[in-house]
Amino acid sequence: MDGNAAMDSIWRVVAAIPAGRVCTYGEVAKLAGLPRGARQVGRALGKAPASRQLPWYRVIAAGGRIALPKGSAGYRAQVSKLRAEGVVVSNGRVRLPDFQWSPDLDELIWGPP
Repeated sequence: MDGNAAMDSIWRVVAAIPAGRVCTYGEVAKLAGLPRGARQVGRALGKAPASRQLPWYRVIAAGGRIALPKGSAGYRAQVSKLRAEGVVVSNGRVRLPDFQWSPDLDELIWGPP
């Protein structure tokens, strides 16, 4: 998959994450067809045009950790946006069993029900 196709695939997966749910960088990569591409997800989110209005804040690190530096403006924005959607963030972590998005194939192809 070339770079542009990979970015588009990542952006499609991120756009499909529903409100109130989170997905790890690694899981986004896997769903986008890029196993072991977690770092690529971070780069693609950084290059996403604002016009796409991607819910970047729903993507978190392995183990449910907020990846941005604690105390940074991005960290505060991510925590605030997640909490506004009802996601519980405690000590910079989200409890994945409670909030992790696990789409089925139809949802990925056709979008949320």
